[in-house]
Amino acid sequence: MSPTAPAAASRQPVFISFQTNDISRGIVEAIVADNPEATVSEYPAMVKIDAPGRLVIRRETVEERLGRRWDVQELHLSLISLSGNIDETDEEFTLQWGARR
Repeated sequence: MSPTAPAAASRQPVFISFQTNDISRGIVEAIVADNPEATVSEYPAMVKIDAPGRLVIRRETVEERLGRRWDVQELHLSLISLSGNIDETDEEFTLQWGARR
């Protein structure tokens, strides 16, 4: 493996997609706020967010967008698909490839 392989692997794209609804709109707004490199693609019934290397969904940011308490587990209600290794706590839902940074 070359010396640049770990760095390249850490930038492999990840994605998450949600059904389009009121809750997921707030989640997507929070994702964009916390992940400046993320790109959003909207479709008639879903929204897909791609990010190079890592994507973080923070409870606190989603709560700010929704104007109420939000449990990270709630994102599973609108989740369609994702790509990446998952690291989930009470505060964050993170997608990335490889070991946690």
